[in-house]
Amino acid sequence: MERTNEQDSWKSWIEAHGPKLLLCARQWTRSLADAEDVLQEAFVRYWRHQRQLPGDPQALIITSIRRAALDLARREDRRAAREEKAGGGIEADPVVFEKLPGEGDERRAEIEVALQRLPPEQREVLVLKIWQEFTFEQIGEALGIPPNTAASRYRYALNALRQELEPLCHG
Repeated sequence: MERTNEQDSWKSWIEAHGPKLLLCARQWTRSLADAEDVLQEAFVRYWRHQRQLPGDPQALIITSIRRAALDLARREDRRAAREEKAGGGIEADPVVFEKLPGEGDERRAEIEVALQRLPPEQREVLVLKIWQEFTFEQIGEALGIPPNTAASRYRYALNALRQELEPLCHG
């Protein structure tokens, strides 16, 4: 009976938090498929080994997602280097947002480019603040930085996006 309760518990938790966590994973990965793999790996790791740890559960799983994404990126970089030495390469066209037909593809692409131009530490804070709706304290806990640093990175990211996208709005 406990097994069923535990299964229901993790299923309802992932249903409630999965979409936002996937958006978060997406900003650290090269494709949606990689983000899904990273999210699955991080969630299983969290559910089996970390959910009993003290601290904010969302911050713990974000940390787990980030680590899984970094591990994947390192593996992919090593694989790409091996392929490059062997004379082949991999395609790398990172897409942050899924494109929906007829729904502002051009503007979405402009925002995507602007996001990719942000320094990674600003981009990850922006994603956690906007898509995860984390407080700066939660962001600091998830990334291992002081809350004031998270707030500064968020402000810098917003200013950079505003400067880059504003001419597009008025031009």
